[in-house]
Amino acid sequence: MIAGMTTFTLVHVLISLIAIVSGLVVLFGLCRGKSLNGWTAWFLATTVATSVTGFFFPIHGFTPAIGVGILSLIVLAAAITALYGRHLLGSWRWIYVVGAVVALYFNSFVLVVQSFLKVPALHALAPSGSGPVFSLTQGVVLLFYLVAGIIAVRKFHPAPAAVFRPPS
Repeated sequence: MIAGMTTFTLVHVLISLIAIVSGLVVLFGLCRGKSLNGWTAWFLATTVATSVTGFFFPIHGFTPAIGVGILSLIVLAAAITALYGRHLLGSWRWIYVVGAVVALYFNSFVLVVQSFLKVPALHALAPSGSGPVFSLTQGVVLLFYLVAGIIAVRKFHPAPAAVFRPPS
């Protein structure tokens, strides 16, 4: 165990953090109208990996975490299809942007939940995993992604020559 975590949990957490950081880079690029192919590939791959590895934890019935994982994979399938399969043509552009932002939001949502469960100072503020501080934090996170998503949909219009190709 490392820092109270199994090796598998540590790897899952590291993948999740890489997904969030790379996703934020991609989101800020989208908001500036830029396509960041390398960062995008990292973001999508690590976000899929974090969702998939989440299903390898012990499952004791359907939980909100399982629901978020399933929704995340559905949204990611649409975003990946829009980007690599449909090359962002027509409505696939906004489907990609919305899918990427929603997937990043789901990762951030889970980060906040886990932070309030595992970080002692945050846990002391919301020991039941709910309450005003927890709700306010989740509300701010949701508002951030709603605003950023709207900006990204409006600003991101890649030129035909900048259509994404899978990294080689």
